[in-house]
Amino acid sequence: MAEIITMPRLSDTMTEGVLAKWLKNVGDQIEEGDIIAEIETDKATMEFESFHEGTLLYIGLKEGETAKVDSVIAVIGDQGEDFSDLLNKDRSEPSDEKKTEEKTVEATSEKPKEFIKPEGIEIITMPRLSDTMTEGTVSSWLKKIGDPVKEGDILAEIESDKATMEFESFYEGTLLYIGVNDGESAKVDSILAIIGKEGTDISEYVKSLSAISPSEKKIEEKTVPESKKVDTETPKEPVPTPVTTKKPGERIVASPLAKIIAKEKNIDLRNVQGSGENGRIIKRDVENFTLQTGSASAAAFVPKGQESFEETPNSQMRKIIAQRLGESKFTAPHYYLNVEFNMDNAISFREQYNSIPDTKISFNDIVIKATALALKKHPQVNSQWFDDRIRVNNHVHIGVAVAVEDGLVVPVLRFADEQNLTQIGTQVKDFAGRARSKKLTPEEMEGSTFTISNLGMFGITDFTSIINQPNSAILSVGAIVQKPIVKQGKIVVGNTMKLTMACDHRTVDGATGALFLQTLKEYIENPVTMLV
Repeated sequence: MAEIITMPRLSDTMTEGVLAKWLKNVGDQIEEGDIIAEIETDKATMEFESFHEGTLLYIGLKEGETAKVDSVIAVIGDQGEDFSDLLNKDRSEPSDEKKTEEKTVEATSEKPKEFIKPEGIEIITMPRLSDTMTEGTVSSWLKKIGDPVKEGDILAEIESDKATMEFESFYEGTLLYIGVNDGESAKVDSILAIIGKEGTDISEYVKSLSAISPSEKKIEEKTVPESKKVDTETPKEPVPTPVTTKKPGERIVASPLAKIIAKEKNIDLRNVQGSGENGRIIKRDVENFTLQTGSASAAAFVPKGQESFEETPNSQMRKIIAQRLGESKFTAPHYYLNVEFNMDNAISFREQYNSIPDTKISFNDIVIKATALALKKHPQVNSQWFDDRIRVNNHVHIGVAVAVEDGLVVPVLRFADEQNLTQIGTQVKDFAGRARSKKLTPEEMEGSTFTISNLGMFGITDFTSIINQPNSAILSVGAIVQKPIVKQGKIVVGNTMKLTMACDHRTVDGATGALFLQTLKEYIENPVTMLV
C-alpha cells in the first residue's frame, strides 16, 4: 500500500524546510533506513531516511524548493501502484489541526441562553494592576455583602505578581455579590463583585454569567477601567498629626502590605497614624513614619521642584543615524570578540617616531595602519553583505568615526594600507577638523570597507559598536591604561589597551575574526613590522 512521505520536523523551531538534494529518483527501490534526501532546516542540512519500503513512485518537491512541515514531498509504494486517489484525499481532507480548530470554533460559537442584566448594577472585574499580571489573589475584602460603597472606597486588597495593592471602587451602591473569596485567585477580567441598588435580585443573573467565557463577559459587560484616576492636583503640604499610641490588645487596622513593611522596618504599628479609610494604616503611612519624642510626627517629604524637560526636533543627521544603526542592529547578527594588547612597544615606537622634526602621530594612527595591513591578510573581514551576494574587497578603505555636535560622521581613508603613518595622521586630522565644521563632502564619507571607532581619548577602556553596514565588522578601541602584568614570570607595571570587534556572522565566522585579531596584535605589539 502506498505511503505518503511528508516534510519532517527536524528541529524544534523548524516550520519549513528546503529540499537540498534528492538521493533517490522516481522508480528507485527503497529499503527501510535508506537516505532518500538531504533537507536544509533553519539550523543545518540533514539527511532524511525512509521508514518505509517499496518503490519511489512520486516526488512532490523539486531540489531547491521550500515546503511547510507536514507537506507532501514524496510517495512510496508498490511498483506500478496507482496513488492518485491518495494524493487527492490528502489534499481534500483538512489536517487534524484544522479539524480541531473547526471543532473549537463550533464549540465556542454555541452561545448560552440569553439573559437580561438587571438595571442599575455594575460588574466589577479582576483589575490588571501591572503590565505582566495575568491573575490576581484577593488578600482580603474590606467590604462585605450588603455594605454601602462610595466611589473611592477601598473594596479589597489584591495581590498581583509584583505587590499587594488596594483596589478602590469607581461606583456607588451596595455590594450585592462577591465572586472571589479571601485567599482565592482569579484571572484578569474575571468577575470579582457586583455593585448595585440595595435589594436588587441578581441570583439568576449570577448563574447565567458562569456559562459565559471571560472574553464574552468583557464584551457584554462594562468593566472597571484598568488604570486608576490620576490626581493632577498640586500636592498639598501635609499637616503634622499628633503621635497616637494604641493600647495593648487594641485591634490595629492595617493593610497586609503595610504590615509586611512595618515588620521589615521593625516599626510598631501602634505608633503609626493611619490615613486610610476609618484610620486604616496603609503603605505610605509606614514608609513615611518616623518615631519622635515630640508632639508631632515628621511630615512626609513633599518635593518643591517640578518635572520639566526640553524637546529639540531631530536633525536630519540624527534621523539618518537612527535609521541606519537601527537597521544594522536588528538585521545583522552581531557578535563580539574582545582582546587586550600590550602597548609598551607601541608607546616607545611612537616616542621615537615623533622625535622626527615636523612629525606627530597618534596611537589611533598606529591602530589604523595596523588594521589596514591585517585586512590585506584577512580579506574576508574586509567584506560586505548584500541580500543576494557577499563582496570581498581587495582594496582597504577604512572609515574613522568622528563625533560632531549633531551626532557622528565616518570619513573614509582610501587605500589606507598604502599610506604611511604620517600620511594617515595628516588625513585623519584634516577629516576631523572639517567634520566638526561640516565641510566634508558626501564622497569623502562613502565607500568604507571597515570602520574604526576610538573612545580611548575619553578614558573609556572598552565598549562595543554597531556595524556600519554593508561592512562586515567594526573595531572599537579603548584607552591605554597602566596595570600589573606578567612578564617572564614576574609581575611588573605595564600598559595595555582593550579592543572589541563587532562582526556580522553572515560574513565573518568566529575563527576568521580571531585570526584577524591575532595578526592585528602582531602589528600593534611590534609596530616596527609595519615599516618593513
